[in-house]
Amino acid sequence: MDYYFHTERLSVGYQGKPLVKGIEIGLKKGEILTVIGPNGAGKSTLLKSIARQLKSVGGAIYLEQKDLADMSGTALSKRMAVVFTEKMQTELMTCEDVAATGRYPYTGRFGVLSKEDRDQVEEAMALVHVEQIKDQDFSRISDGQRQRVMLARAICQEPEVLVLDEPVSFLDIRHKLEFLSVLQELREKKQLTVIMSLHELELVKIVSDKILCLRGEYVERYGAPEEVFETDFIGRLYGIDRENFIKNEKLLAYARQIGQMPGTKLRT
Repeated sequence: MDYYFHTERLSVGYQGKPLVKGIEIGLKKGEILTVIGPNGAGKSTLLKSIARQLKSVGGAIYLEQKDLADMSGTALSKRMAVVFTEKMQTELMTCEDVAATGRYPYTGRFGVLSKEDRDQVEEAMALVHVEQIKDQDFSRISDGQRQRVMLARAICQEPEVLVLDEPVSFLDIRHKLEFLSVLQELREKKQLTVIMSLHELELVKIVSDKILCLRGEYVERYGAPEEVFETDFIGRLYGIDRENFIKNEKLLAYARQIGQMPGTKLRT
């Protein structure tokens, strides 16, 4: 099968030393892949390698059969956007100013926005439902709003692939669900392919098309949610006994219930 995004024998790590080897991913356009595993398993390392913020130790990453290593920085930034946890310096910047910085691949070295650029910013903010706070100071809005503005910034790049590292870690359950619902909406409207890491297993099962499980030197499992979410396997992956895992499954039921609120479109 010809995948839209795929890796071949990818190994990731630091200073030439592999942390995880032989990673094989295959995604169709518009699919959502979630990377899971215990702390230190290599989730962020993999995402940074995909985003080319970290040099791969071995193997290759392809987008429409083109090796990402052969793309220029500008060409890649027009096809892939990244939302990581690092804080931006946003003194005296409005939410619209922050979102507009996502137009950097198109504005040239001086960053002057054209009418087309401003239209893209307006559309991106509307897509993630933050247009009503565009004039507010970015440093004074809530965590949930801030995460949406950063998502708008990424959308302003007009990417085909979006890479996110723990995008909902600091949000409450309502804002977690709202943010993931926006991602699914973008997938439907823009055919956006999403690659992200999540800790919240009760949400991973709801939002993902494919799941990559990391633990140790190699991939533990890769597949659809129904192939991954077996009580015994997830328990082994995280070192959770069966009783505690079943308690966590109750959280999943709660997430499904909340997911039925108006304005959410999470798969249940």
